[in-house]
Amino acid sequence: MKTIEKQYLLPFALVSVLFLLWGLANNMTDTLLAAFRRVMQMSDSQTSLIQFAFYGSYFCFALPAALFIKRYSYKSGILLGLLLYACGAILFYPAALAESYPFYLLAIYILAGGCSVLETTANPYILSMGTPETATRRLNIAQSFNPIGSIMGILLSQQFILKDISLFSISETYMGLGFVLIAIMLVMLFSKMPTGKDRATGSVGASFARLLRNRRYTWGVVAQFFYVGAQIGVWSFTIRLVMQELGIMEADAASYYLASIVCFCVARFFFTWLMKFFRPARLMAWAAAADIVLCLIVITMKGSGMLPVCALVLVSFFMSLQFPTIYGIALEGVGDDAKIGTSGLIMAILGGALLTPLQGLASDAWGVSMSYVVPLFCFVVVLGYSLSPTPSPRRGEN
Repeated sequence: MKTIEKQYLLPFALVSVLFLLWGLANNMTDTLLAAFRRVMQMSDSQTSLIQFAFYGSYFCFALPAALFIKRYSYKSGILLGLLLYACGAILFYPAALAESYPFYLLAIYILAGGCSVLETTANPYILSMGTPETATRRLNIAQSFNPIGSIMGILLSQQFILKDISLFSISETYMGLGFVLIAIMLVMLFSKMPTGKDRATGSVGASFARLLRNRRYTWGVVAQFFYVGAQIGVWSFTIRLVMQELGIMEADAASYYLASIVCFCVARFFFTWLMKFFRPARLMAWAAAADIVLCLIVITMKGSGMLPVCALVLVSFFMSLQFPTIYGIALEGVGDDAKIGTSGLIMAILGGALLTPLQGLASDAWGVSMSYVVPLFCFVVVLGYSLSPTPSPRRGEN
């Protein structure tokens, strides 16, 4: 059975590019914590407000985005997301002129709102492009473009932000990205794509009622909340931990962050291939267990140099399949409720907004190494979801 059928190849390729774009935004934002800590002399808990604004915006925009694409089309959602993303990026420049941290947070909020709309649109679109039996594997393939964007985001930050940290180095980089996004939006506007307009006649309330009765879905939202909290926490404080363990500066420490994302990217393809032979839930259980062990090494081996650094890099390898796998399993069999259901899973990204500041407070109180107890607990939740009867794939799936 083909994962991607011939008639879907072009729209699949076009939509997969979007996964790259929000990956770029996510990981450029992660490097901002180290940059603002230096340029504005902030604590870890203060800089973590960047992630609160970013992932809090994801929460606020997800449901309106789902309602928007339900009424109009997937293509309309893509164009709206790109517009918001571009506007937020361009607003970084007046934020630099004002030298205002709240202004930066507003720009980040708008930018992330665009990413939320894109992600709410693209994930169910990819799931719909073929048979339900291959949906989780298909989403993992599309999600493989996400870490490629993440690598690009780190390289941009390393070259244009972290080498000479200033408000204008930050803002000019984001403003340039905004103009690129406008160009991409124009390309998408004039591209021929299936509209994917929702043909379901049921009410939104009925969709919510069905989803809330679906234990596979509801527990998937919970697992996604904690997974995203783990991922954002792991990456947000990677540069800080590497600086502590190896005694190097931000730009050099970002190379280890880049290594984490490369591992994440390679592992995404590796685990997608393994899904031909093993059920996604089983693979996710193994990966979550490995991340728990690796977080324990980071926490207990403070001051050991490369050992906790290598363990932290490997955490990303095993994180790689967890987001799309939770997503695919949770939406399995929901049918026409997918457009509304996806909003709950994107709103679960609120975990990044709430748990990252918690990790920042832990870092200020106990040190950056000990703060990794927060993602460790999150991986325990993911492991529980993987092992429960609820996420077991239907008979006939790998």
